[in-house]
Amino acid sequence: QVQLVESGGGLVQPGGSLRLSCAASGFSFSSAAMNWYRQAPGKERELVAAISSRGDSTNYPDSVKGRFTISRDNAQNTVSLQMNSLKPEDTAVYYCYARVPVALVFRNYWGQGTQVTVSS
Repeated sequence: QVQLVESGGGLVQPGGSLRLSCAASGFSFSSAAMNWYRQAPGKERELVAAISSRGDSTNYPDSVKGRFTISRDNAQNTVSLQMNSLKPEDTAVYYCYARVPVALVFRNYWGQGTQVTVSS
């Protein structure tokens, strides 16, 4: 059974930092590309960070580039998102996502999400 369990969300003041973690189980973690998405109320879910299966390639949208850093530990089956210089517009539910190769197709899995609120 595939599980993605996020943790580390909470309330932080503007300019502060948070570190989100996602613990994965039930699939070959080292084979999966991992992403973090977020969804704010009334908005579509958007990609905020992506990392390749080996961790040698990352990608960020301009809105978070230079502030967010994604990393992974394939020995511990975890992926993390370090968020610095947080802004009120970063407030959202953050989701861990796995794109898992299975035979000749990919399967997509989502965590339950963790709330991040940036407010003074």
